[in-house]
Order: sequence, then C-alpha cells, then structure tokens
Amino acid sequence: MFRPVVDLPGLSDAPGHWLAPDLIAWPVALPPGHSPAALDWRLHWSAEAGIDPRASEPLPWRSCALRFDPAGLPPEVSRGFPHLRQYLALRVPPAVVAELDEILRCQVVLSVHEGSGRLQAAGHLQLPGVLDRRFAAAATAALGPTWTDGRPTLRVWAPTAREVTLLRWPGSLHEQPERRAMVPDADGCWAIDGDPDWRGDRYKFEVLVYVPEHRRLVANQVTDPYSVALTVNSTHSVLVDLTEPELAPPQWSSTPGPRLEHRVDQVIYELHLRDFSISDDTVPKELRGSYLAPTVDSAGMAHLRRLADAGLNTIQLLPIFDNATVEEHPERQLRPAKAALRQFAPDSPEQQRRIAEAGGRSGFGWGYDPWHFFAPEGSFSSTLDSADGAGRIWECRSMVGAFHAAGLRVVIDQVFNHTASAGQDRSSVLDRIVPGYYHRLDAAGVVETSTCCPNVATEHRMAEKLMVDACVLWVRQYRVDGFRFDLMGHHSRDNLLAVRAALDALTLEADGVDGTAITLHGEGWDFGEVAGNARFVQAKQGTLGGTGIATFSDRLRNAVRGGSVWDRDPRGQGFGSGLLTADNASGVNGDHGAQAERLAYDTDLIQLGLAGTLRSFRFGSNSRHAEVAGAELVFEERPAGYAEQPDEVISYVDAHDNETLFDALTLKLHPATPMAARVRLNTICLALATLGQSPVMWHAGTDLLRSKSLDRNSYNSGDWFNFLDFSMRDNGFAAGLPPERENAASWDVLAPLLANPRLKPRPADIANAHAAALDVLRLRSSTRLFRLGSAAQIQAKVSFPAANSWHQVPGVIVMLIDDATDPVDPRWSGVLAVFNATGWTIHQTLERDLTGFELHPVQVRGSDPVVTGSRIGADWIRVPARTVAVFVRPRPGA
Repeated sequence: MFRPVVDLPGLSDAPGHWLAPDLIAWPVALPPGHSPAALDWRLHWSAEAGIDPRASEPLPWRSCALRFDPAGLPPEVSRGFPHLRQYLALRVPPAVVAELDEILRCQVVLSVHEGSGRLQAAGHLQLPGVLDRRFAAAATAALGPTWTDGRPTLRVWAPTAREVTLLRWPGSLHEQPERRAMVPDADGCWAIDGDPDWRGDRYKFEVLVYVPEHRRLVANQVTDPYSVALTVNSTHSVLVDLTEPELAPPQWSSTPGPRLEHRVDQVIYELHLRDFSISDDTVPKELRGSYLAPTVDSAGMAHLRRLADAGLNTIQLLPIFDNATVEEHPERQLRPAKAALRQFAPDSPEQQRRIAEAGGRSGFGWGYDPWHFFAPEGSFSSTLDSADGAGRIWECRSMVGAFHAAGLRVVIDQVFNHTASAGQDRSSVLDRIVPGYYHRLDAAGVVETSTCCPNVATEHRMAEKLMVDACVLWVRQYRVDGFRFDLMGHHSRDNLLAVRAALDALTLEADGVDGTAITLHGEGWDFGEVAGNARFVQAKQGTLGGTGIATFSDRLRNAVRGGSVWDRDPRGQGFGSGLLTADNASGVNGDHGAQAERLAYDTDLIQLGLAGTLRSFRFGSNSRHAEVAGAELVFEERPAGYAEQPDEVISYVDAHDNETLFDALTLKLHPATPMAARVRLNTICLALATLGQSPVMWHAGTDLLRSKSLDRNSYNSGDWFNFLDFSMRDNGFAAGLPPERENAASWDVLAPLLANPRLKPRPADIANAHAAALDVLRLRSSTRLFRLGSAAQIQAKVSFPAANSWHQVPGVIVMLIDDATDPVDPRWSGVLAVFNATGWTIHQTLERDLTGFELHPVQVRGSDPVVTGSRIGADWIRVPARTVAVFVRPRPGA
C-alpha cells in the first residue's frame, strides 16, 4: 500500500543534486543569519513514497543525517558540473552509501531544519550525477534487441526501477500480452533472453518506477528506446534482426556510398524526403512521399542526376527517424484537396486556415520531434507493415542504395538535443523509464525547453551513449555517409568527439563501412541554459578546431541575404539583395551613409566566408580600412572568423529554416525589380556560398527559385506551402498568405507581394535559374583551387585585390586564387572570380598583372549569354550587371 502524496511546498522542486555516492550539492540560499554548519541536514528515502519532512519521529521511512562539508565541492566534481560550483557540499554517511542501489529506487528527499527543528527547506534531488557514477560508467553492454545464433536478447537501462517486465505479443495486439520478468544487473540494466520464434513479435517494457512528477510509484508501459522496428504510429516495438538477408535490398547491398577526396569537397542538397516526390506525377502515386520514390526513374531523380553530374555529391535528408507528430496511417490523414486551395486568391488567408485544421494529421512534418532514434519513420513507408515492422527498414535501405547509385552520398539529420515530450506523456519514452535522468533540468528540477522542446542532457553518460549508439547503427545498418546535428551547440564538444571516435573505429572488414569517411556537421548556435559553456564546452562555432566537425556559418548567410533571420521586418537588404546599390525604399535599411557602412561590413564577412571563415586569414577590411585577421572582425559580439581549417564551416544562403532564397529576395528587393534581375541575383547569392573554400549546402529547390509563399517556418505547413516541383512549371509562390502562427506579424508586408503577378516566375525563369546554378556547380568542381583544403594554402593563395582600396566598387567582390607557385591545379595558374551584385556594368582597375586570364570555359559554353560580355585586360576587368564572372589563366603548355 503506497502512502498518500504529500502536498508540501518545495517537494514539487528538485533543487539539490546527488553527484557522487557520498556527495550531495545544495543551493547556497539560506535564511539571513543562518550558517550551513548550524543547520540540520537530513536525507529521507521511501520505497512507498509519501515522505513528509515535517513529520516527527518515529518516521515510517528511512532517514539519516548529512554532514556539511566546509571544503565545498571537490574540483573534479566542479569541473563536471560547472553550473553548481558555488553549491554547498553535503556528505552522505558510509553506511548509507552501502545501501545506495536500493535508495535510488525510492522517493528521495532532502530536508533542512533549523536548530529548533523548524523545517527551513525541502525538495527532491536530481540524480543523474550519482546514477552516472554508480551505474552508467559500467553500462557498456549493447542495449535494445541483440541476436546471437538466431536468439534475441533484450536489454534496457533502468537503474531506478523496482521491477521491469517484458510484455510480448506473439499474436494479435488485441490479446493480452505474455508477461516475463526481466533480470537486473549491477550496471542498472535489465535483460531477458528469448527464443528464435520471438522474431517479429511486438513488445513493450513495463517499468515500475518512482515518478517525482506524481510523487508515487508508477507502472509505465513503454516502447523500447532502442527499438529498431515499430508498428504503425509507434504503439509497439517489434523484434527484428537487422542482419537478416531478406532485409537487404540488392542495390543497397552492392552499391557503396561515393567517397570524398577531402571534406571540403562536400556539396550538399538539403531535402525533405516527402517534398522530394509528393508532388511529382512521374512517381507512381502509391510511392509518392515514400522511401521508395528515389528508386524509380522520375523527374526528381533526373534533376538530382543533373546536379550530381555538375558537382553535387551529397543529399542531406531532414529527419527520417521515428517522430511523434506525423500520422502514419494514410487513411487517417487529413489533407485539403489542392483543387479547393487553388480557388483562393494568392494573398488569401484561407489556404493556411484549411491546412491548419488538419493539424498533425496532414501526413506532413519536418520530423524534429524525436520519439525513437534507432527506427525509420513509418510515414515514409509505402506499406503499413503493421505485422512485423520490417517493411520500412527494407524501404529505407532501398532509398539509400538509390541515392548511392546516382552518385550521391546520404547525410541524415539527427536531433539528439531534445525529444518530443518528457514526463508521463505518451510519446515520452526515456523519461518514463528513468525519470529525471535523460533531460536537462533547471535549478528547480524543471525540464529545460530552450530548444522549444524538452532538452536532452547528453552530458549524462547514458544520453551520450544513446547518441553514439544511434549514429553507429545508422552507419552500420543503413550505410549513411554523414550526420547533420540539429542545435549541436546544445551538445558538448566531448559528445561529438565520442561520436567521431566511435565512427572512426568502424572498418570495412568488420563493419562493412569505413567510419573515417563519415562526415559530421551541425548547427553551432550558442543560446539557452548551456550558452557560454555554462555546463560544458559546447560543440559550437569556435570550439571544434582541429576536429573536422563543421558548423553552419551565419556570417556569410546574413551578409549575402541581408539583415538577420530574427528581424521583425524582413526587408533588410544585404550584398546579394540590393543594399545601397538598389534601395528597396522600405526605410528599414537607413540612409545612404548607413547603407554604405553596412555594405562595406557585409563585403568583409563575405570575403572571409569565401576564404573559409578562418580565424587566421588576413585580408583587407573595407569596413575597418586596415588589414585584419578573421578573428579580429566582429560579428554579433563574437569573432567573425572562428575556424582553424576550412572544413570546419558549412557555407549556405538558405535552408529549411527561414525563408527560401527566392522568398528572401522577394521580400528584400524593390517590388519593381524585373524577374530576370531576380534570377541573376539568385545565382550570385548561390555562387557566393558555392565558390568559397568550405563545404557548401543548398536548400532543395533553391536552384529552381523555390518559394514557400514567404513562409518563414514551414515545419507544419503541409505539402501546399512546401511544394517542390521538379517539372519546373511552378515555383510555389503566391499560394496564399503563409501560416498565421509564424507569419501574422508580417502579413501586411507579405500580402501585397503575393498579390503582385510580376513577382511570380514563369517556367522559363525557373529553367534559366536551374541552368545557371548548374554552371556554378561546374565552376566549383572544375578546379581544386576553389577547394584548397587547408588554412595554410588559403592564406598563401587567396586574396581580395580590390579590398580596402580606391579600386573597391561597392557591391562588387574580386577574389584572386594565385596558383603560380607550389601548384595545385595542373591546368590553371590562377583563378579570378568577380561577383558584381550591382545593377550596372562595372569597369574596375586592379593593381595586379592579369595578363593571360580568360573567361572560364564553363561560362564560355554555359547557359548565360550575358557573362560572355565580360572582359579582362592587363590590369582591369569589365563585368556586366548582376553577374558572376570567373576568369582563369592557363599554364603554358597545359
């Protein structure tokens, strides 16, 4: 019989931390005039819960006195918990430490009493520190389902559980499950061995565990966090052996992933799998939006092959692991008919209203709401596979094989920084097995949500293990070629190095893959409770030097597009969107002087980005009027140059987040700007990201002028606003006002643009943009000089000869890559790239000997007749308006 819940102020909080078997940390805050040494500190624990620290002895639960340690937390502990450095240290008696395993399965409360016996404070304890010390350090065995000689073993880490029972459904899910007690081990794991005929059975764990949220023991029935297969909508885990031959599609088995010569060679196309084919009528209807769409000959695959032939080498997929939002059963999905949506005006709010009515049942979702990290998402499967959960495995592998066969590496988006939910929510798996362990808690023990969802504490050992194990599984069992980490700055540098080390240990002989070839990159943003390395050294911009792990650079992105993605008014212009050279008359950009100053600074940021965003790169600064190193240029109160090597940065100008490049230009350019000029500026913006020294990423469709009808956050905007058309008939613009929840504050700005028919590109405009983008890719892949690969080579060969001189024309960047000595390219001894974002032909003198330079062969025979009007003399260049011109100097005899 459990004792009743005690409704005591403070017991809903967990301000203290049990950090080591004999050490508890407590906040310093005490009543005035009270010394911690004079207070009575007590630890209480109860297997039946119901602790009330106000109760008088004899207590119906166990209790002991704690000793205040005036020496404070030991340095080695403080290093692991820097945010607790000032906390008080309390020592646990050895006799109580001897009972630690049992105590950690109980309700645990700390109380502080004054000498009179009056209760001064009380609260639960946060337990991850002691759980890591006592259990996690030893928990090295494989979790989830493993197979030996055809027999399964199931193992789950649940050190605070009082009982764990396997629930298995060998027959119908409508029948009562078979119940088998699991056996605990000293490392906190519970395990059970099964029989060969368990294959394909559905299962769950029933975990009897104390839940601080409810202040009582709860029997939670949960799916396996390490599930490799699931039933429809993830109601049950499924026992599947991933090594079974029938789960290995022939093309996937026989087609290795393409290899990069160097990480800087990576050219990425960021793609949502559903977007890729859901609107492609060249894909069989039953395969649209599915894993199998890339396996058929379609307009989408033809498009990707064209890009690959030009130099694209990587597909980056938005999350394809199991998520908690998207309805997987097609018969339960709600999608407004396209014909009904087409009847409304291009600036109507009706389209977004009807899509919002479908909510999570539209079949669409970006997938940034993790549920099970080891299993493919079921909504991408062309079959329901509710019987055995294996269909989606075969299909997902088929997709990877198809991309590999097209010459494309496959990078998948991983979201280990948060889960879809926490606590006792239905889609909360981790927290219902080990409450309070897997999520990062604030000072009161409340789950942090700075990522907009419950934050995962990967600084805890088993959370890091989950992260590492999932990455290894996706490489070994699906043969993906890299990972993009969402909000990577919420992980520690050590987390990413642990992933890197585990992947590097994979070999072709033992694992079928060379783990050293796997690429890693992510969002290195610095915010939230971890900002400023508050809890650990973050995996963020500026801390990953020498690791080869890259972060996205907002420096070049903001400078090219203009403004910031956080600006309330989206009309702030940049280098590629007309700042100073074509004022949009909105007033948001300031007067002529302010624009000139900003353009000079944006030019600096772009030049630095073209040179790899290196902290050590020295160049002439147009805004500082001096030679500076990248680290000396300031960007939002941080060094603009932060990388030690060029492969530590991903350059880009648009992504799934925020407006597409076309939409950004629509917002920022003057409405009267002709469509032909918009297409040319689209190419310039792409070229500024692509012709630099770092890896580059394009958002899918950016080469097609893709629009989301000005939606700045289309994560739940359905297929209608996320439209992607590889037939190049429609770019998606003017599909109605974008969803209110994210865009209402700007509707007054957006509506007139959407209603303006001159801002809707024709098919010919889309085709021109695509052809120009292909030429940009061909330029990059034509020479190693755009991909030198080291900071030393970049410093030696890359310069900006017009920078900080009277030759500098606002809105123009000239980049010289001089290969005259220590040659890298056997054909050309130099490359001169000119980016003219102005609306007029520029004639610029350079204090360089330009003898022998000529227009690049790609552009001579390329898609753009305008660029062929570019000219170069002994010390001058002439380039038409809104044009990227690349000149090369052939080597004698080459």
